[in-house]
Amino acid sequence: MKIIEQGHEILFLEDGETVMKRLEAAGRTAYKSEDKTTPESAAKFMHMLVHEKRHESVIEHCVMTVRFTCDRGLTHILVRHRLASFTQESTQYCNYSKDKFGNEVRFIKPAFYADTVKYGWWLKAMETAEEAYLGMIAAGASPQEARSVLPTSVKTELVMTANMREWRHIFKLRTSKADQLQVRQLMAPLLNEVKSRVPVLFDDIVAEA
Repeated sequence: MKIIEQGHEILFLEDGETVMKRLEAAGRTAYKSEDKTTPESAAKFMHMLVHEKRHESVIEHCVMTVRFTCDRGLTHILVRHRLASFTQESTQYCNYSKDKFGNEVRFIKPAFYADTVKYGWWLKAMETAEEAYLGMIAAGASPQEARSVLPTSVKTELVMTANMREWRHIFKLRTSKADQLQVRQLMAPLLNEVKSRVPVLFDDIVAEA
């Protein structure tokens, strides 16, 4: 059994300058102001569209793809964002008793890790789940059958693609204190990375602790 940290990896996001220029070209179509395009005009124009005009439909013309490493319970939250595409690690096909998985089940460290009492009970449950899973596989069960004993804390990977307008919505919702701590801890580092790469589109969104 292995306990790992959740996290993210951006698989596809064009450089900030390319994103800005593409969005500017799309946005200026609405105003027929292409003649005002300069090498430095994209950021200013997009700031006006997003933060002043609230003309966010324009930013749907660029997308980002992210691989999340998290628990399966958290993916149940993410896949509710319908304006996105998802591909997820499948417990139906993945056999965690195989060498490629280290012959063990991996679980995501919970947000309440610092609480030793809660964590102790959680850890005991994960040990029991892994023992049952590996026992079922050894008894001839298929991964599809054995996965029935795995909890929502089991590690999974979810590849998610959405346009920039949808990512703005996701960040506003999933980094708010109104959402649970585990999802905020997953999304806040991604928001900070995206803000550093495409600041104009996301610099007004602040992750709440």
